[in-house]
Order: sequence, then C-alpha cells, then structure tokens
Amino acid sequence: MPELSHRRKLLVLAICCMSLLIVSLDNTILNVALPSMQRELHASVSGLQWTIDAYTLVLASLLMLSGSTADRIGRRRVFKTGLVLFTIGSALCSAAPNLESLVVFRMVQAVGGSMLNPVAMSIITNTFTEPRERARAIGAWGGVVGISMAAGPLIGGLLVDSVGWRSIFWINLPIGVAALLLTWRYVPESRAAKPRRPDPVGQLLVIGVLGALTYAIIEAPSAGWTSPLILSFVGVALLSLAGLIRYEPRRAEPLIDLRFFRSAPFSGATVIAVAAFAGLGGFLFLNTLYLQNVRGLSALHAGLYMLPMAGMTFVCAPLSGRLVGSRGPRLPLLISGAAMTASGVLFAGFDAERDTALLFTGYVLFGLGFGAVNAPITNTAVSGMPRSQAGVAAAVASTSRQIGQTLGVAVVGAVLAGGAAATVGSAAYRTGFTDASRPAWWIITGCGACVLLVGALTSGSWAGRTARRTAELLEPVKETAATSAGPGREPGAGG
Repeated sequence: MPELSHRRKLLVLAICCMSLLIVSLDNTILNVALPSMQRELHASVSGLQWTIDAYTLVLASLLMLSGSTADRIGRRRVFKTGLVLFTIGSALCSAAPNLESLVVFRMVQAVGGSMLNPVAMSIITNTFTEPRERARAIGAWGGVVGISMAAGPLIGGLLVDSVGWRSIFWINLPIGVAALLLTWRYVPESRAAKPRRPDPVGQLLVIGVLGALTYAIIEAPSAGWTSPLILSFVGVALLSLAGLIRYEPRRAEPLIDLRFFRSAPFSGATVIAVAAFAGLGGFLFLNTLYLQNVRGLSALHAGLYMLPMAGMTFVCAPLSGRLVGSRGPRLPLLISGAAMTASGVLFAGFDAERDTALLFTGYVLFGLGFGAVNAPITNTAVSGMPRSQAGVAAAVASTSRQIGQTLGVAVVGAVLAGGAAATVGSAAYRTGFTDASRPAWWIITGCGACVLLVGALTSGSWAGRTARRTAELLEPVKETAATSAGPGREPGAGG
C-alpha cells in the first residue's frame, strides 16, 4: 500500500471507525431494547439470548475467514462488501415479523459485520506502520467503543420509548451508506504480500465448536444438562475442537496458525479478550433486564442509569491507548482487571443493585476496567506479528471478543433462566431475578480476576521474549526486524 499523507491516514482511520461505530452502537442499543422485544415478540430469556448470540456466534465463526480473505483478495473490497451486507441486514431486522425472523436477519447482519472490524483493524495496522503512531490510532479506535457505549443506551432508549424497538436498526442505514461511499473514494486497496489459501475444513470445525457449545449452554436450562440433545451438542463441540487442534498444524496455510499462541502476549491477549467481553456481555444483559423488568425503568431511563459506565469507557479508552503507546500494555491490563473484579464483587457480595450509590459505583468501576482493556488487547495481538498476517492476527483478537460476549450472554442467561422463570413484572419474578443474579455476578467477578491474573503473567520480559521468538518463526528475519517494536522495546509492549 502506498505511503499516505498524515491527513489521508487520519481520514482512513475515521472511515474505519465508522464501521466500528455502527457495529458497537447496534450491540449497545439492542441491549436497551431487549425488554420491549420480549414483550412484543413474546420471547423467553433464551429467545432474548438468541437475538444477541445469533449475531455474535456467526460473527465469531467468520471473522478469521474474513480476515484471511481480505488479506488475499483485497481489504477494501471485503470491507465494502461487509458494509453493504450489514446495512441490508439492519433494514431486514427493522421489518422482522417475529422472533425467528429477527434471529435470521441478525445472522445476515453478522455476515457483513465479520467483514468490518477485523478488516478495518488490518487496514489501520497497514496504514499506521510506526509503532507509537499505531498505538495512538488503536487508542482512538478503542475510543469509538466508548462513544457507542455512551450514546447507545441514550439513543436506544429515546428511540424505543418514542418510536419502538424496530427503529434501533434504522440508525445503521445512513452511517453504513456514508461509510461505503467514503471507503470507495478514499481508502486505498491493500493485500498481503503472500496471501494464504482458503481452509474450508478448518472453517467448518470452528463453526462446529462455537455453534454446538453456544446452543448447549443456551438451551440446557430448558432441555436439561443431562438430556441426550445437550450432551450430543457438547460432544460435537469437543470433537470439533479436537479435530481443529489435530488438523490445523498439518496445513501449510491453516485458518488458525496455532504457532501464534507460542507468543505469551498473543495468547494472553486472546484469553483476556474472551474474559473481558464475557464480563461485558453478561453485565449488559443482566443490567438491562434488571433496570427495566425489576426496577421498572423505561428504556430511556435505563440508558441514563448506565451512563456512568459508558462515560468511563469513553474517557478511559483513548487514555489507555496513549498509555500502551508510552509504557506498554501491563499497567492498563492491571488497572482493567482490578476495576472489573471490584465491580463484580460489589454486586455479588454487597448487593450493589439494592443501593443506588453502590450501583453507580459498580458501573463506574466496570466502565473504567472495560475502557482500559481494549487498547492493550488489540495492540498486543497485532504488534508482535508480521504485517503480512495482520488481518489474521486482528481477526483472532476480534474472534476472541465475540466468543467472550457470546459465552457471557449464554452463561448469564442460562443462570437467569434457571432462577427467574416467573412472569415478568411480578413479585416472584423480581425475587427470582435477584436471587438468580448472585451466581451470575460471581461469574462476572471471575472474568475480571482472569483479566488481572493473565495480564500480569503475559506482559513481562519473559512474555516479550516469547513474542520475539514467535515472530522469527512466522516470518523471515528481514520482515520480523522491520515489524518489531524497535530497539529496547518488547514486541507487544506498546508498539
């Protein structure tokens, strides 16, 4: 890709951030609309889970395919296709006549979404090649998540209360069309120097692992954990995972290059992404239902209640990016893990939802933790890897996020479904919901603790050495040296 002027680079960054904005807004707005959907579409808790997880599941399954395809046939081409599909899927969701149709149309959205964020991150990585400049660009990228979290609940609440839940999908249409036109005009085409061949067997095995596991978790409360159906799906997930581990190393150009995971920072970023986004998915799902169905707040008021969390994410995300660029990922990861853990403990151990001051404190802490975690995840995932595989490395990080969110919603929803089955709005429902949320909050606490411990273990000098060895293994020395963090800096330590 030709060297661009600083102004053109910033324009490319802005266009890529537009794709992240519509995907992130779609997720936060949807959470606010869940109770309205539940009432109009007569959906169960598992039905609500599927409106979220049908999207994140398809997204997680296709992200690595989209990343490698973009590296092969052109990142701008795949990015434009993703914008078209996501916009069409949004229009279809707004017209869905029932829950089943909504779930199917969410899957159409997800096919387009899989071509947006990892491909956009690959474009950014190849546009901003200087380590400190790239870290700041990724920090700005992370700030868009904060913007969506701040604006999503408010916009969603206003639309749901005034127009109805279908209108939440309309906001994607003008942004999607504008991003498509700007991409066509200003984003240059780029490809990997050595594109990899497709891996259909690996792709099917990934779908088998994620799809079967998610179905088992969501449907287990109603079908029973020991039912033949659930055990069959667990078996499919395990067999698919075993097949993936056995098959992929034998391919010259695998869908998932398992050698990536020899890098401790990369492996740590993957685990941290799963844990952090599992915590986020469970947190949003739990609080949306609690604020509207238990406290009886409107969608708009529920969005206002969650502003402390969204605001902290908005403020902390770009600060975390700058901190990663200047001091490396260790400090932001420790801050993130400590804050998310403290937030979970407030709800799990001190019943924070019963006291408004504690509730807001928990929201502030979670927003601080989640805002700090995104930049080190992304930067660590791509910094130690050769630029020729930037799309795949970014896609693994994005896939980990979606897997985490899928599992978070699935597990927390399964816990709630087992303990809060009474009619929405009844005293029994409120009591059951509060009781069922205790173990759910301990699960979210565990996610924060995982971020803290894994972040501490995989961000030191030993981890940096494993990243260097992995980069040398993946690419010739010449390219490895060109893409490393530079003299005196560890790969993945802010570069």
